[in-house]
Amino acid sequence: MRAHDLQAVMRREPDFTSPDGDASFWMLGGFGEGMAWVGRFRGTSPWERHAAGHEVLHQLEGEVDVTVVGDEGPETTRLQSGSVFIVPPDRWHRVSSTDEVVMWGVTAGRTEHHEGETPPAAG
Repeated sequence: MRAHDLQAVMRREPDFTSPDGDASFWMLGGFGEGMAWVGRFRGTSPWERHAAGHEVLHQLEGEVDVTVVGDEGPETTRLQSGSVFIVPPDRWHRVSSTDEVVMWGVTAGRTEHHEGETPPAAG
């Protein structure tokens, strides 16, 4: 057990940087089968989903749009700095921002990604 100073974590080399350099993520440690992380990014993420459980998103700096595909189709919610959003299990979702933002999150289990403009059909 230990506390994580997110500002100090983000001063070290990222654990992952996107090929275009618009996204950097630092892994804080395991969370059951998942992961706690902090990221600095801009742009639109790939679609992703977490079959094993919820994902918690905490917007630390800036604002993003989170789009989640539900039973009635995609629904977008704007997160401003300080907001927390819980993504339901096994729902395709993505995050989009025009400016650089910082977000902290926790995922349960493995993350599945999809690079297309629309997520795969349910099933």
